[in-house]
Amino acid sequence: MDTLKGQILIAMPQMGDDRFAEAVIFIIDHNDQGAMGLMINRTYEDMRFGDILEDLSLGEPEEMIRLSTDVAQREVVSGGPVERARGFVLHSPDYFVDGSSVLVDEKMCLTANLDILRAIAFSDAGPERSLFALGYCGWGAGQLEAEIAANSWLTAPSGDDLVFSVPFEDRYDAALSKLGIGRAALSSEAGHA
Repeated sequence: MDTLKGQILIAMPQMGDDRFAEAVIFIIDHNDQGAMGLMINRTYEDMRFGDILEDLSLGEPEEMIRLSTDVAQREVVSGGPVERARGFVLHSPDYFVDGSSVLVDEKMCLTANLDILRAIAFSDAGPERSLFALGYCGWGAGQLEAEIAANSWLTAPSGDDLVFSVPFEDRYDAALSKLGIGRAALSSEAGHA
């Protein structure tokens, strides 16, 4: 199988794991050793980006007071069930730090350090577009390929609009539309020729 890096996974209705029901996952890395991705369509209802900044003591009190409402109230994404206390920023490539940022594709980077959080919150040096997630999704060698073969996931091209612009509650349907289908076209039966 070719790499799925930079593509999305769309959960099929027969997904056996409730944690992934109607999940849309952006694949960060995929190779013969496994895969890693971030769920991009679920948010924490009781947590905002400003809460994270405060919990990590990333800003001085006067900076926190001046923090814009748009930044403070940004939603925090539930990136997956693995290491849910670990944060990741999926972002546009206009922000890149050697040794810290990973280029996923020409439109997307991943950075997982505190400096990017400070840049987003307190300066103009942060990325133009970003999504902050806690946790990630991970698969061991061959595991994702087996799940795709078992008809648990559809794969589709991503596009930065899906990751950054589409409202979270609409991302599942928007992901399906990338394949030219809707929910009614999904079947719980695998098709084999």
